[in-house]
Amino acid sequence: MKIKTLSMLLLVAVLTAAGCTYSSNKQARIAEEQNKPIVYASIYPMYDFTKNIGRDRIDLRMVVPPGAEPHDWEPTARLMAQMEEADVFIYNGVGMELWVDNMLASLANEKLVVVEASAGIPLLKLGEHGHSSEVHTHEPHEHEYGSYDPHVWLDPVRAVKQAQNIMDALIWADRSNAVFYQANFKEFSDKLTALDTLYKDTLSQAERKEIVVAHAAFGYLADRYGLVQISVNGLSPQQEPSAAQLVRITQLLREKNIKHILFETLTSPKLAEVLANEVKANIEILNPIGGLTQQEMQQGKDYLILMEENLDTLKKVLDE
Repeated sequence: MKIKTLSMLLLVAVLTAAGCTYSSNKQARIAEEQNKPIVYASIYPMYDFTKNIGRDRIDLRMVVPPGAEPHDWEPTARLMAQMEEADVFIYNGVGMELWVDNMLASLANEKLVVVEASAGIPLLKLGEHGHSSEVHTHEPHEHEYGSYDPHVWLDPVRAVKQAQNIMDALIWADRSNAVFYQANFKEFSDKLTALDTLYKDTLSQAERKEIVVAHAAFGYLADRYGLVQISVNGLSPQQEPSAAQLVRITQLLREKNIKHILFETLTSPKLAEVLANEVKANIEILNPIGGLTQQEMQQGKDYLILMEENLDTLKKVLDE
């Protein structure tokens, strides 16, 4: 009886695996029949930028699913099988996706066009309390996670260069639609430039300059618009501060009379709540846009909408 049950379980496992492979192959065949390149983007901001440029001429898929914390996500066996059929793979780089090198090394897909969207962009190195200073121009495959801030997309100016790198990859993989991709990039880059102007005009009038955030994800935004980032956690939301660091941050908040602490949608607010209670501060949401929740996706929110929501939050906390 046990042998029969075991055999049935093995059969179900084989059929399930075969079903996943069939589904993956079917998607690839449909994309090929439609003459669309299959494009995978690692995290949400790369997906959003690629969607704006490729639109309906590409078969676009997001690797890290909605609601997942992008810092500690790991690829599945199903994804590895799907990547063998992909034409383009786009990722942020700077150590944001620690799994990328191992994944790419294991692939046999020789046609795959790979682009690290942050290549060629000046990076920021984290300093005391998350203050940032520009020290390094990034080249592909340099992964200094923990030293350099990977959240490049939160600066609209740097985001333009990321979008350009993505456009170049799409053109390389699909030259017949080059003019289409170039036109879409121009339209999207104009929107990013307008967003940059809106941030400058709004934040230049802010009474305060310090922002207290859950983790040090906003260095590029702070650097671009003259803000000072004070982070409760480190570069990763999983890095918790020591007791001594919490004491120093608490003292700093009291000295500067800071009344708002900013936390994120994909991380626990418990530490921020403890700190806010200690200094009698309010809690607000500032979204790093590394990954969206399922609810945000269903609401049709995107990078530009969330960046404008972030600006509204910043205006509120810096003017009080």
